[in-house]
Amino acid sequence: MDNSRKITLSESEIPTHWYNIVHDMPNKPLPPLNPGTGEPIGPEALMPLFPMELIKQEVSQEKYIEIPDQVRDVYSMWRPTPMFRARNLEKMLDTPAKIYYKFEGVSPSGSHKPNTAVPQAYYNAQEGVKRITTETGAGQWGSALSFACQMFGIECDVHMVRISFDQKPYRKMMMQTWGANVYPSPSERTEAGRQVLAKDPDTPGSLGIAISEAVEGAAMSETTKYSLGSVLNHVLMHQTVIGLESIKQLEKAGADLPDYVFAPFGGGSNFAGISFPFVHLNLTEGKNIQCIASEPTSAPKLTRGVFRYDFGDTVGMTPLIPMYTLGHDFVPAKIHAGGLRYHGAGAIVSQLLADGLIGAEAIDQIESFEAGVMFARAEGIVPAPEANHAIASVIRAANAAKEAGESKTILFNMCGHGNFDMLAYQDYFAGNLEKHEMTQEEVDAAVAKIESPTIDSVKEMLANMG
Repeated sequence: MDNSRKITLSESEIPTHWYNIVHDMPNKPLPPLNPGTGEPIGPEALMPLFPMELIKQEVSQEKYIEIPDQVRDVYSMWRPTPMFRARNLEKMLDTPAKIYYKFEGVSPSGSHKPNTAVPQAYYNAQEGVKRITTETGAGQWGSALSFACQMFGIECDVHMVRISFDQKPYRKMMMQTWGANVYPSPSERTEAGRQVLAKDPDTPGSLGIAISEAVEGAAMSETTKYSLGSVLNHVLMHQTVIGLESIKQLEKAGADLPDYVFAPFGGGSNFAGISFPFVHLNLTEGKNIQCIASEPTSAPKLTRGVFRYDFGDTVGMTPLIPMYTLGHDFVPAKIHAGGLRYHGAGAIVSQLLADGLIGAEAIDQIESFEAGVMFARAEGIVPAPEANHAIASVIRAANAAKEAGESKTILFNMCGHGNFDMLAYQDYFAGNLEKHEMTQEEVDAAVAKIESPTIDSVKEMLANMG
């Protein structure tokens, strides 16, 4: 019986390996395509952007990949992260459900993002890379990579989505404190940025645009590489330390395996980190754990987008990736959950969703902030706006358990604190936030612009290639 409120692990229990879900997937993700030829690309096409060890991980089908000692040493600055039983929230909701959350906000940058930033910086340093370029939405990823680059002596350039650059000055200052150069995106520094600004000088920017600028910056220099905080296979794999620790902590507490696992969804790293080790139990042990991604109604690629090949960026500099997408030209509304304002989803997550192995639901920003404030008043931690989406999903599930009179076990990824996001809460309390949901006409118009190959046409091409 679980009588605990806080469940901790020792430093020796930091995972020694990352879990690669590709090994266990019944349908492996389809390969990325060269946008010029429409043919599958090999690892060599990624060499201008990534160090070879990360490329190997990107295409690997090994079940477990060892975490280097140097990475585990930096991890030990905050890992293992604590798990909490949200007893006060349970009482506030008067629910028979048991609610647990994994708190990733204890990391130096205040979120789950250093779990992949640290190994990415490490592998780049091992290959002599001098500078890394990246993009960031809310600033969580940019903060994490700035910290990681400082740990391994690498210069860091961050292209921060304009709306977040303006809304979150303290995130920008955090990156600068760790030595990073931070630029509003789109900017005049790159051809990609200049193209976007020529069309719309007042654009709020998007992660897709910022990715274009960062990729261009890496492609221009032999000693510069690019780093991505979500979407790609190796990024999602690095985050599985969250779920691997969670399984140990639930066992230590004598708790049941969860009926539901929730996490916010932008590109996939947050959700993958906590859910993939539980999906593993479904795939290999016949468990029935519902793993559900919580995305914003303002960028509902999983719940209302299409499963197509599309660019990961706006300008079209990346390979074509099989993903649930709203189209790479899509610019989301100016919601405060900047880390979730992305048009697409990772290939692994997309394939799992297409196969019915995970689920997704969309949350409006008003409901999400109502949930976040309730959580803060119950549990004392002010969540990041992104995390509020998962909390809203948790509250929905807990209320459903109450109505059904069933005792369900719920776990979610409390992916980061909101200490640098108080402007968002200020706008919420002032009544300045609006309920926002894309109309069907807007969704149809967005996906109609996608001109890249369909999933079925690529499957047919691959079959013909043998």
